[in-house]
Amino acid sequence: MTKKVPLYIDGEFVQSKTSQWIDVTNPATQEVIAQAPCATKEEMDAAVASAKKAFLTWKETPVSERARVMMRYQALLKEHHDEIAEILASETGKTFDDAKGDVWRGIEVVEHAANIPSLLMGETVENVARGIDTYSYTQPLGVCAGITPFNFPAMIPLWMFPLAISCGNTFILKPSEQDPLTPTRLVELFEQAGAPKGVLQVIHGAKDQVDFILDEPAVRAISFVGSVPVGQYIYRRGTENMKRVQAFAGAKNHCVIMPDANKSQVISNLVGASVGAAGQRCMAISVAVFVGAAKDWIPEIAEELKKVRPGAWNDKAAAYGPLISPQAKQRVENFIKQGQEEGATLLVDGRNCEVKDFPDGNWVGPTMFSDVTTDMEIYKNEIFGPVLCATSTDTLEEAIELVNANPYGNGTSMFTASGAAARKYQHEVEVGQVGINIPIPVPLPFFSFTGWKGSFFGDLHAYGKQGVRFYSETKTITARWFESDIADVNGPNMTINLN
Repeated sequence: MTKKVPLYIDGEFVQSKTSQWIDVTNPATQEVIAQAPCATKEEMDAAVASAKKAFLTWKETPVSERARVMMRYQALLKEHHDEIAEILASETGKTFDDAKGDVWRGIEVVEHAANIPSLLMGETVENVARGIDTYSYTQPLGVCAGITPFNFPAMIPLWMFPLAISCGNTFILKPSEQDPLTPTRLVELFEQAGAPKGVLQVIHGAKDQVDFILDEPAVRAISFVGSVPVGQYIYRRGTENMKRVQAFAGAKNHCVIMPDANKSQVISNLVGASVGAAGQRCMAISVAVFVGAAKDWIPEIAEELKKVRPGAWNDKAAAYGPLISPQAKQRVENFIKQGQEEGATLLVDGRNCEVKDFPDGNWVGPTMFSDVTTDMEIYKNEIFGPVLCATSTDTLEEAIELVNANPYGNGTSMFTASGAAARKYQHEVEVGQVGINIPIPVPLPFFSFTGWKGSFFGDLHAYGKQGVRFYSETKTITARWFESDIADVNGPNMTINLN
């Protein structure tokens, strides 16, 4: 009998009374491994009622006690790390190492939540006027909600509910219907950590369940990660209902390669950053911009990509797994066909990819185009597959202009040995997360995850001092310098922090 994924309402795992179920399949085999319910209106109402009731006592729980729940939780997550990763790999198709990374990045957020007392400190000034003192407090909102995607079923839920709950809120999680088993295990461990009844609820489903969250008056704030159209929809409908909404959306991340960069490092990093996780991550590098003579490296990168092969989650030699669904595979292959029709040069073709013993998997091999122009659909759209588009410019200024003209601004990276070039790029590029000699500049939890432009809708920084962050963007720089390069760039323009 196919496993039925339970809801989590009022501190208990319960079977839904719905008549609508969504198949959860193994993307390497198409085997149905579970079914996720589309929660009924009555079940969602019960989740909201429980969260509202729990908030009345949870918000008054001492912040040190809330922190201790997170301390116990992170310990349990570490204890069960590989077990969670195996569940995650079986339902997403990720390789085991990739799945472990997914879980670990979530654990890092829970560690951060365990430090919540210092993050919730307010401010005070005596004698703001004669005999008048002013104090500020950071207080919880109430019932919050998170809507999470399929590609990181451990990390992204753990971005959301631990921090919201440690701040004194209660939380309703609506995970992706494509891989709900991982979030279910996360919730089981959260319960074991001593989380009080009602502080976390889990409902499953699709658009109707999302609309319920967006319209429910008791839900005060919503966090979302997913595609641009859905992100725009959630932001518009949520804010129309006067809710706080942060919606992380799509990306088209560029990697700018200067001719003075470390060539072997560029090739190795670019291959992994473009096809790792089958390209199904919003921080993947999908466009390589070669400046000047660096374009001569394109054939060598194509040759390295040809050596990469996908495989099942427990194949230690596999670089990445299948795409999440047959529909996702078809979409990527349609883009590859379209790129050819538009005139791009297909250097590596990942279509018709076969993996031994897994003939029904959603496989797409590494793919690379050169001669890509900005008017092509393969450039304009987030393909969300193992496809790298290569283009070139004559100068760094032209490369910056190209990146800034793109409607997305999630992440970007640059490889160079020049401190002056790196500083110019990090200051002038209109992207929220910048890596210098780092392929995927995902910051640790104590830094902001800061998409710009069409990659993010909402305001992460509504608590900013004097409202400053209402009117400014945050840019996160992650830089690495190779020891052999330090002497060459340690001049007056070398102002980048080294780590």
